[in-house]
Amino acid sequence: MTFSDSKQRFSTRVADYVRYRPGYPTAVRDILRAECALKSGHVIADVGSGTGFLSELFLKNGNRVFGVEPNEAMRQAGEEYLASYDGFVSINGSAESTTLNDASVNFVTTGQAFHWFDQIAARAEFTRILKPNGWVVVIWNERLTDTTAFLRGYEALLREFGTDYATVKESYPSEQHMRDFFAANPYNSHSVPNFQEFDFDGAAGRLRSSSFIPTPDAPTYAPMMEALRKLFTQFNQAGQVRLEYTTHIYFGQLAGAQ
Repeated sequence: MTFSDSKQRFSTRVADYVRYRPGYPTAVRDILRAECALKSGHVIADVGSGTGFLSELFLKNGNRVFGVEPNEAMRQAGEEYLASYDGFVSINGSAESTTLNDASVNFVTTGQAFHWFDQIAARAEFTRILKPNGWVVVIWNERLTDTTAFLRGYEALLREFGTDYATVKESYPSEQHMRDFFAANPYNSHSVPNFQEFDFDGAAGRLRSSSFIPTPDAPTYAPMMEALRKLFTQFNQAGQVRLEYTTHIYFGQLAGAQ
């Protein structure tokens, strides 16, 4: 996996991503109001905005949001998903080159895309576009892997069939990633629970939305889906299975933002 590959990994998975990926709890917004004095008049750069889930959280708060997304298919999906919001502006850019003006936003936010960024270049770019006393907010849905028998089985399925699951999983944000990114700048964090419930079709769509999962033309695709069917049959409750997450919210300010 190279840095350039990361911008295209989801191009063939957009439909499943829009339908089956988890959103972000409204508690995130409440935390940012309390901890970072988030107000409706603030301007947000949502970097790696993808299909628009995180952007929508702020649009519903009354914010103007620049959704910065390098993947054309994902960007178009986000434009369609957020078409009803006048405050949304779609930008063909990246974390390392947003194309936004110097000192133009109050918050830089990023969701699931954070681990694909070039951290050093992204930090420099975020510092450039932030207004004085602006905030960087990293929000991440961490899927739980061992709290239920179904989740343990689902994790085993990903490890068996995922093409580069271990590599991608190792790159997910951690406390060390946050310390490295914020460097000498202090930051804080909160965590809140999140979940999804699916019938089999939904569970299959959620599985397909992951970048490390074989595509339907791969020889391992049919065996993978059969394994998912067996897992679902064994552990569903009233035709539903539950994916559980912890939503992590990291927030801090960058020295030199101007």
